[in-house]
Amino acid sequence: MKNNWPTKKLGEVCEFLNGLWTGKEPPYIKVGVIRNTNFTKDGTLDDSNIAYLNVEKKQFEKRKLICGDVILEKSGGGPKQPVGRVIIFNKDKGSFSFSNFTSVIRIKDPKELNFNFLHRFLFFSYISGITEKMQSHSTGIRNLDSKLYKNIDIPLPSLHEQHHIVKILDEVFAKVAKAKEDVEKNLQNSKALFESYLQSVFTNPRKDWDEKKLGEVCNFVRGPFGGSLRKSIFKKEGYVVYEQQHAIYNQFSKVRYFIDENKFNEMKRFELRSGDLIMSCSGTMGKIAIAPVGIKKGIINQALLKLSPNKDLINVFLKNWMESAVFQNDLKKYTKGAAIKNVVSVKILKGIKIYIPKLAEQKLIISKLDALSAETKKLEAIYNQKLANLEELKKSVLKKAFAGEL
Repeated sequence: MKNNWPTKKLGEVCEFLNGLWTGKEPPYIKVGVIRNTNFTKDGTLDDSNIAYLNVEKKQFEKRKLICGDVILEKSGGGPKQPVGRVIIFNKDKGSFSFSNFTSVIRIKDPKELNFNFLHRFLFFSYISGITEKMQSHSTGIRNLDSKLYKNIDIPLPSLHEQHHIVKILDEVFAKVAKAKEDVEKNLQNSKALFESYLQSVFTNPRKDWDEKKLGEVCNFVRGPFGGSLRKSIFKKEGYVVYEQQHAIYNQFSKVRYFIDENKFNEMKRFELRSGDLIMSCSGTMGKIAIAPVGIKKGIINQALLKLSPNKDLINVFLKNWMESAVFQNDLKKYTKGAAIKNVVSVKILKGIKIYIPKLAEQKLIISKLDALSAETKKLEAIYNQKLANLEELKKSVLKKAFAGEL
């Protein structure tokens, strides 16, 4: 920090208010409650899904948000999501409070500290990893150590200089946001090129393509009944039990469950072989993967469907077709379940129509899709690096701001 800037502990210049519980003592009042879901990674308030709840009036009176309050996420993050995000409450109308997973940081003396300056400083503390060192884990939930947080040293240049710093940061952040918007638009466009070609291939089949039912060109095997694979039978090693994650993430190296040789032989009908397709059939549905060469010997579990195409249908062509809107839209029509979606019977899936060109044309289509996919991934890597660079630029500017180097 700049040598001539005085500093104080955060707890000296700000008061901290804990969030509310809904409570059980009337009278009640309906208020908008800011929760973790209203925090964005950019430090802004997302008010698109504010929850409106009936809370105890006496609790609300102590915890009513006022414009300029900085709201701190103090609890609720997972193992890979540190808490400590901050947002500014910028509404001057309506009744709003904040949840028990958050705290409000309120400036004691507005003549000493500007709330926008405070927010930018705490935002910098979060994205630079300072607050991550102040966290503990309890039953998988991250919690911020409030004593350590209140002990953060905050620089206190003159109010005039604080306003000047905020103005510069706002200008830089606006330019970064516009640059990110342009990059993200280009990223979406690159993905759209591949999707457009994929859809055009299967939405407009040529007249010489053979019309078949999926069951005529594929062998279907739905995973075994759930009771057949109780956790009590799993071993530390042996034959693999392939799960939904292998279809969803298209990876076959990370495995969690194994069975012994006797169980494998008993369930050999469900064996997964190289070249077979697997499809996720519960919850996250319709994700497809092809079992690679050299796959570890194993079986599919109850949440997967295995498809083995015949000699007239190349597995990669089938995978591309199943990932297209043509098949995915049909799949949505044949799902059931309110909370957790499940694919209906294999019999219905077997009846879905597929149009199949000759093998030579299948290979040509696969080649074009592979080339376009490779180019799309190359562009995605470039654009993702640009987005990462913009985030680093934001960190760098913030670091200079609070070192007095702007």
